[in-house]
Amino acid sequence: MAPLRSPLPAEFYRRPTLEVARDLLGTELVRETPEGVTAGILVEVEAYLGPEDRAAHSWGGRRTARTEAMFGPAGHAYVFQTYGLHFCFNVVTADEGVPQAVLVRALEPTRGLELMARRRQLRLERALPAAVSPDAFPPRVLTGGPARLCQALAITREHYGHDLTRPPLYLCRGRSPVPDEAVAAGPRVGVHYAGEWKEKPWRFWIRGNPHVSR
Repeated sequence: MAPLRSPLPAEFYRRPTLEVARDLLGTELVRETPEGVTAGILVEVEAYLGPEDRAAHSWGGRRTARTEAMFGPAGHAYVFQTYGLHFCFNVVTADEGVPQAVLVRALEPTRGLELMARRRQLRLERALPAAVSPDAFPPRVLTGGPARLCQALAITREHYGHDLTRPPLYLCRGRSPVPDEAVAAGPRVGVHYAGEWKEKPWRFWIRGNPHVSR
């Protein structure tokens, strides 16, 4: 199946991880399924620079069945599960053999909102048109968090290692580039165990966007 729009090339991801993380803001993540297309603009991400990064799954060069995808080529998906329940979607970056990645934390939904709501098992008071505005839902409820966005877009373990330059899961250019003054940076979330690394300002988000996770 041909993609609906041109995916970002592999070269986009094969750069320093912090650069890729910042430039991912404003791009659109697209998921194609027989049920329909869902998509959203990336508004919040976190960079992980293992093996020196104590907060990264690949810290210390840890190479296991779980982390293997991070050692592969840039532009592939690294999907992991938390507490045996929720999936989280990451983009592999940097050179092959360098296990670094960017976690996608939040999206601004753009397409397939009703399908997202069904997957998230949200109760709708009425049927919504396919082209419903994101304003029909409170901010964050569909894709405001790593687990929520994976559920809404039906991203699962089957996408582990998927080549993000082709369907059914890929990233493409968004509406317009995000200017530097609109980008905020701060410590990553939920990595209290990482010592001094928990303070690294490697979480990036679009300043003032209501879809950024809490």
